[in-house]
Amino acid sequence: MAKHCEVVFWDVQHGHMTYIKTPNNRHIVIDLGTGDYSKGKEAFSPLLHLRDKYGVKQLDYVIITHPHLDHIDDILNFDALNPKVLRRPKHLSNAEVMERVIERDRKKFEKYCEINNRYNQSIEAGSSDSVANPENWGGLQIKSYTPSSCNHNNFNNHSIITVIEYANIKIVIPGDNEKCSFDELLAKDDFRNKIKNADILVAPHHGRESGYNEDFVNLVNPRLTIVSDGRFCDTSYNAQYTKKSRGWKVHKTSNGTSRDRKCLTTASDGEVVAHFGYNSSDKSFLYVKTK
Repeated sequence: MAKHCEVVFWDVQHGHMTYIKTPNNRHIVIDLGTGDYSKGKEAFSPLLHLRDKYGVKQLDYVIITHPHLDHIDDILNFDALNPKVLRRPKHLSNAEVMERVIERDRKKFEKYCEINNRYNQSIEAGSSDSVANPENWGGLQIKSYTPSSCNHNNFNNHSIITVIEYANIKIVIPGDNEKCSFDELLAKDDFRNKIKNADILVAPHHGRESGYNEDFVNLVNPRLTIVSDGRFCDTSYNAQYTKKSRGWKVHKTSNGTSRDRKCLTTASDGEVVAHFGYNSSDKSFLYVKTK
């Protein structure tokens, strides 16, 4: 039987939320952005969508890259899926997280801090929930890197970068990383080797100029870059990501067409879905589609 992994890069405007269904049907979420699909009438909650439309009853693993609103906006629905394991930049204190929070957003950041306190037990190496063992995840390799040496005044530089691999297909998913965190991580051989020659890159910091690091992008050398962003961005580096990406066939399901693409954006392409794994002939494949 063919085995594959499904990854959904949700359209959450200026934010980020990626869902990963592993080959053994476990459920991973990276970041908790929200969207608005109904012109201001109703917010789109990816978490509730997973529960109500995908039938996901529990998340096995959640990664919050960093505690900025556009990456935790859906956090009030966090407990609806009762995640087993949470990873976040734990070295950022709750007091720091609550600094300069405006009243409108206070409940969401207070929820983050409550969750941060609650998820305080380490996962044992032999646990079925340990990401160190790919067998727990149907053969999917999951490796995350947390920068920690940069000034705490800019949480972007504490964003976790995650690399997933299966069937010789690799996806690199940063947060809002900027120069300082890239300098820290690129000094590590393990990180440099892990990100090399990926198939898909999620553009750091929503494709902004501040998140573009040429050394990082050159190492990743992606076939396809995906930008999670809204429609208006004064400092977009999408053109540079297009130049640096090798290209891959993307299928548009609404009209049955397909063509080679180098850079997709949720602003113009909507949600992006990738299926990858082994087909019935035990050959590796990568299938990318938009609506």
